[in-house]
Amino acid sequence: MNSKLITPKSGRPFVFVNMALTADGKIATANRAVHSFGSARDRTHLYELRATADAVLCGAKTIEISQSILDTGGERFRKLRRKNGLTDAPVRVIASGSGSINPNAAIFQKRFSPVIVLTTGRVPPKKMRLLRELADEVKVCGPDRIDFRRALRWLHEKWGVRRLLCEGGGELNEALFRARLVDEIHLTFCPKIFGGQNAPTIADGQGVIHLGRAIPFALQSLRRVGAELFAVFHTAPKKDGRASPEARPPSAD
Repeated sequence: MNSKLITPKSGRPFVFVNMALTADGKIATANRAVHSFGSARDRTHLYELRATADAVLCGAKTIEISQSILDTGGERFRKLRRKNGLTDAPVRVIASGSGSINPNAAIFQKRFSPVIVLTTGRVPPKKMRLLRELADEVKVCGPDRIDFRRALRWLHEKWGVRRLLCEGGGELNEALFRARLVDEIHLTFCPKIFGGQNAPTIADGQGVIHLGRAIPFALQSLRRVGAELFAVFHTAPKKDGRASPEARPPSAD
C-alpha cells in the first residue's frame, strides 16, 4: 500500500468520513429530496477518497435515497486504487440495525465487489433470509443496536479492511463518532443554505448533552477550490500534547 495511506495499529480499520454540507451544516434538504449538491471537483474528491479505501460504509437509508452503488468512478480511479495497492473495487458495506433495506436498491444489481450488511439480532427471520439472499454476507453485530467497534474488528479480521470510508448518513456518522471510532473527517463546505430544523446534518442521532462530552477534532488542512472549501480534521491530540499514531501521518487528500 502507498506509504502515505494511514492504516490501523489497533486491530480495526482506520475510519474516515467524507461529507459535503451547506454553509448552514445540512447534508440534504428537510425532505431529503436534494442530497447531492457539490461541484464536479467535490465528486472527483469523493472518488479519490474511495480510491484509498478497502471498504466503503453507508447507512441503508442513504443507499436507498441516493441509489448509490458505491462504485469506483471509472478506470482512472481503478488505476489509482492499484497504485495504492488495493483491489479494483472496495468492499461495499451497508449498516441497518432493523434490516430494512430495499431489495430493489441499485447496489444489489451491480455485483462488481462484495456487498456486506451489518445488522442486529432484532431482524425477523424472514427479513434475515432475504438479506442473506441479497448480500454476500450478513453480520449480526449486537442484539438491538450495531456494535460498531465489534463490527469494525470483524471487517478487519474477516475481510482485511485496513481503511474504511464512511459516507453517511448522519445517524450512522453519529454512532461512529459516539463510539470514538472516527479517525479523520473530510468536509466540503458548499455555498448554499438549506435551512429547516429537520434537515439532516453530518451527525444526527443521539448526540451529546454536555460540552465536556463533545468529540474533539483538530483541523489538519483547509483549501479553497472555486466556491467550495475542502477541510480535513483528524482526531485531536491527547492531553499530553502528542497526537495518536493513527492521526500523525499526512492525509490521503
